[in-house]
Amino acid sequence: MSKKNNQKGNIIYSTNPNLSFEETSEEIETIENQQQQLKVFIDRKQRKGKSVTIVSGFIGNENNLQELAKTLKTKCGVGGNAKDGDILIQGELRDKVYDLLINLGYVKTKKIGG
Repeated sequence: MSKKNNQKGNIIYSTNPNLSFEETSEEIETIENQQQQLKVFIDRKQRKGKSVTIVSGFIGNENNLQELAKTLKTKCGVGGNAKDGDILIQGELRDKVYDLLINLGYVKTKKIGG
Protein backbone atom coordinates (compact mmCIF):
# COMPACT_ATOMS: atom_id res chain seq x y z
CA MET A 1 0.00 0.00 0.00
CA SER A 2 1.59 3.30 -1.06
CA LYS A 3 1.36 6.35 1.10
CA LYS A 4 0.66 9.59 -0.68
CA ASN A 5 1.12 12.89 1.06
CA ASN A 6 -1.33 15.43 -0.32
CA GLN A 7 -0.93 17.94 2.50
CA LYS A 8 -0.49 21.63 1.84
CA GLY A 9 1.50 23.12 4.69
CA ASN A 10 -0.02 22.26 8.06
CA ILE A 11 -3.63 21.88 6.85
CA ILE A 12 -4.74 18.28 6.78
CA TYR A 13 -8.53 18.43 6.89
CA SER A 14 -11.17 21.12 7.32
CA THR A 15 -14.96 21.02 7.51
CA ASN A 16 -15.25 24.63 6.34
CA PRO A 17 -16.59 24.62 2.74
CA ASN A 18 -15.36 28.19 2.18
CA LEU A 19 -11.78 27.46 3.17
CA SER A 20 -9.27 28.55 0.59
CA PHE A 21 -5.63 27.71 0.89
CA GLU A 22 -3.42 30.67 0.10
CA GLU A 23 0.29 30.19 -0.25
CA THR A 24 2.26 33.13 1.03
CA SER A 25 5.71 32.98 -0.44
CA GLU A 26 7.59 35.83 1.14
CA GLU A 27 10.87 36.12 -0.72
CA ILE A 28 13.58 37.35 1.59
CA GLU A 29 15.34 40.38 0.17
CA THR A 30 19.11 40.07 0.10
CA ILE A 31 20.68 43.08 1.74
CA GLU A 32 23.79 44.70 0.33
CA ASN A 33 27.23 43.19 0.89
CA GLN A 34 28.35 46.15 2.99
CA GLN A 35 25.41 45.66 5.39
CA GLN A 36 25.82 41.88 5.91
CA GLN A 37 27.17 40.98 9.35
CA LEU A 38 28.82 37.64 8.72
CA LYS A 39 30.65 35.51 11.28
CA VAL A 40 33.42 33.11 10.28
CA PHE A 41 34.46 30.33 12.66
CA ILE A 42 35.77 26.78 12.78
CA ASP A 43 33.66 23.91 14.09
CA ARG A 44 34.61 20.31 14.89
CA LYS A 45 31.52 19.18 16.81
CA GLN A 46 29.57 16.18 15.50
CA ARG A 47 31.94 15.82 12.52
CA LYS A 48 34.13 12.95 13.71
CA GLY A 49 37.03 15.30 14.44
CA LYS A 50 37.10 16.90 11.00
CA SER A 51 37.26 20.68 10.85
CA VAL A 52 34.73 22.80 8.98
CA THR A 53 34.82 26.56 8.43
CA ILE A 54 31.34 28.01 8.90
CA VAL A 55 30.09 31.36 7.61
CA SER A 56 26.88 32.34 9.41
CA GLY A 57 24.64 35.39 9.56
CA PHE A 58 23.82 35.71 5.84
CA ILE A 59 20.53 37.52 5.28
CA GLY A 60 19.02 36.91 1.88
CA ASN A 61 17.42 34.41 -0.42
CA GLU A 62 18.67 30.89 -1.01
CA ASN A 63 19.99 31.58 -4.51
CA ASN A 64 22.35 34.32 -3.32
CA LEU A 65 23.52 32.10 -0.46
CA GLN A 66 24.28 29.27 -2.91
CA GLU A 67 26.12 31.69 -5.21
CA LEU A 68 28.31 32.99 -2.38
CA ALA A 69 29.03 29.43 -1.23
CA LYS A 70 30.04 28.43 -4.75
CA THR A 71 32.38 31.40 -5.00
CA LEU A 72 34.04 30.61 -1.67
CA LYS A 73 34.41 26.92 -2.48
CA THR A 74 35.94 27.70 -5.87
CA LYS A 75 38.41 30.25 -4.49
CA CYS A 76 39.47 27.92 -1.65
CA GLY A 77 39.61 24.84 -3.88
CA VAL A 78 37.62 22.69 -1.46
CA GLY A 79 34.16 21.24 -1.07
CA GLY A 80 31.36 22.47 1.09
CA ASN A 81 27.66 23.10 1.39
CA ALA A 82 25.13 25.86 1.98
CA LYS A 83 22.11 25.07 4.13
CA ASP A 84 19.95 26.68 6.80
CA GLY A 85 21.48 30.10 6.17
CA ASP A 86 25.04 28.88 6.83
CA ILE A 87 27.90 28.12 4.47
CA LEU A 88 30.10 25.15 5.38
CA ILE A 89 33.58 25.01 3.86
CA GLN A 90 35.67 21.87 4.39
CA GLY A 91 38.88 22.40 6.33
CA GLU A 92 40.38 25.03 8.60
CA LEU A 93 40.25 27.99 6.22
CA ARG A 94 38.92 30.72 8.51
CA ASP A 95 41.58 33.30 7.62
CA LYS A 96 41.36 32.67 3.87
CA VAL A 97 37.55 32.78 3.87
CA TYR A 98 37.63 35.96 5.96
CA ASP A 99 39.99 37.64 3.47
CA LEU A 100 37.86 36.53 0.51
CA LEU A 101 34.70 37.93 2.11
CA ILE A 102 36.41 41.27 2.80
CA ASN A 103 37.55 41.42 -0.84
CA LEU A 104 34.00 40.65 -2.01
CA GLY A 105 32.70 43.67 -0.09
CA TYR A 106 31.43 42.05 3.11
CA VAL A 107 33.19 44.62 5.32
CA LYS A 108 31.32 43.81 8.55
CA THR A 109 32.68 40.26 8.65
CA LYS A 110 34.11 39.04 11.98
CA LYS A 111 36.33 36.14 12.91
CA ILE A 112 35.02 34.16 15.87
CA GLY A 113 37.30 32.00 18.00
CA GLY A 114 41.09 31.75 18.33
